[in-house]
Amino acid sequence: MTPEALIRAIYRKLSRSWGPQHWWPAETAFEVIAGAILTQNTSWKNVERALASLRSANALSVAGIRALPLPRLEQLVRSSGYYRQKAARLKAFVAYVDEKYGGSLEKMLGTATAQLRAELLALHGIGPETADAILLYAGRHEIFVVDAYARRILQRHRAIDEVARYDDVRALVERALARAHGLKSAAPRMTANRPAAHSPSPMSAVTRSRLAQTYNEMHGLLVQAGKHYCHRDNPDCDHCPLRPLLPSA
Repeated sequence: MTPEALIRAIYRKLSRSWGPQHWWPAETAFEVIAGAILTQNTSWKNVERALASLRSANALSVAGIRALPLPRLEQLVRSSGYYRQKAARLKAFVAYVDEKYGGSLEKMLGTATAQLRAELLALHGIGPETADAILLYAGRHEIFVVDAYARRILQRHRAIDEVARYDDVRALVERALARAHGLKSAAPRMTANRPAAHSPSPMSAVTRSRLAQTYNEMHGLLVQAGKHYCHRDNPDCDHCPLRPLLPSA
């Protein structure tokens, strides 16, 4: 099986097993962006606490972050870890939106994918994974997000090797999924050991192109597989829906 065919098989197996994942859980595009920045090097639970603090302070927006003194912002995002760096990154992002797009997040997200990706990558503290998460989930651009879960699963299934570069992995998955069909609306076939999906949110339910939605679902499904089965240490392959696709099988 070619790497592209294997990736399509992984996508179909997980989507038929678990159904839609309703990712990214957020009310607004800015919440997606803040979450993408805050989730660096920490768990999503810690990010949710930081986002809740920002929401309670009416600061979960471009204007809200702009108005907050930096020490106050640091305290609000403290639960996300590396809070001084992350507060500074949020401030830097808002300064970029103000300078380049007159404070309009809508104008920023409407920029052509390649141009906007280059601009995001030029910001301090925003790497490829964070930039692509912003593009896909906040801006609905057709781009796949490669995270540690995706890389681990694809390596163990021998779709990629350990030294594969980020953009090469992203391009491989995009080529593979460009030929995959979208998720079926029917209920998933398997219910045993099914990880709980997030409830639909305004941002997870927005209208996307078929390809952007496929990239969205694939990323969410790989996150679930990585969190619940494909652990870094002691993976639970016996109970994972992807076991039949392992090379050893």
